[in-house]
Amino acid sequence: MNFKVFLQTIYNFAGAGEQVAFDIFRFNEEGKIAEHWDNLAVKAEPNPSGHTQTDGYEAVEDLDKTEENRELVRNFLIDVMQGKHPEKTPEYFKGDIYIQHNTGIADGLSGLGAALEALAGQGIQMIYDTTHQILAQGNFVLAVSEGTFGGSPTSYYDLWRVENGKITEHWDVMETIAAKETWQNENGKF
Repeated sequence: MNFKVFLQTIYNFAGAGEQVAFDIFRFNEEGKIAEHWDNLAVKAEPNPSGHTQTDGYEAVEDLDKTEENRELVRNFLIDVMQGKHPEKTPEYFKGDIYIQHNTGIADGLSGLGAALEALAGQGIQMIYDTTHQILAQGNFVLAVSEGTFGGSPTSYYDLWRVENGKITEHWDVMETIAAKETWQNENGKF
């Protein structure tokens, strides 16, 4: 049976300096690693709320709610991140309770709104077009999406923690997708 494992790590690969990554490994029937995906970003200072890219809640809970939480995030991606029903945004959160680990965004739905307004004021759009994978275990859901950030092709890895049917915490790594002529293989980012 094939299965996938996702994790968050801090690398210093080939002396490039500390980077935060999300890794996904697919294991084959023999239990060997058969495929790997990742997204990397430079390790940054704590965000406006004092959170780092890697701290926060760690306990995997609610294993019986894995599929329910995966569906919640799938709907959130369509409604909010892809902009199909942005008016539903408050339905996905418990008021302004939302712990944010993005390097430039403060806690709360209000912090997210302020950050998006600031980007819009600078003429920068964050667009999610396609979601390629949604991996989940209990209260943690990792989505791998593709879109653009400021017009550049971008890979979005977003990890959400769900509590009582609401999105409660978020970590992410955004990475510009390299031009195809620079790729070392034909596998692509997704």
